[in-house]
Formats: sequence, structure tokens, C-alpha cells
Amino acid sequence: MSGLLYLIPVALLLGLVGLAAFLWALKSGQFDDLDGAAHRILFDEDEDQQEERRPK
Repeated sequence: MSGLLYLIPVALLLGLVGLAAFLWALKSGQFDDLDGAAHRILFDEDEDQQEERRPK
């Protein structure tokens, strides 16, 4: 029973730290462009660079 006196405040503190980290990420714009990275990995080179690498 005395273990709960330590575990409950620790759990609440960790929950508040996680919530603060999420709110910080939200305010700093981490979730603004969710699809951009997925598209950039497919189209990461310009067409000019691709033409230079093609064998002639």
C-alpha cells in the first residue's frame, strides 16, 4: 500500500511530462505537414539531376 504513495505521483508526473512534450511539438509545428515527408522520399531528385545521371 505504501508503494502506491510513490507510484501514483510518479505516474502523474510522467503523464504531465508527456503532455507537455506533445503540446511543445504541436506548437513548434511538428505536425503541420504529415504527408510531405512521404512524398519527398519518393521524389527527392530534380529532373535536371536525373538527366545528368542517365547514360548517353
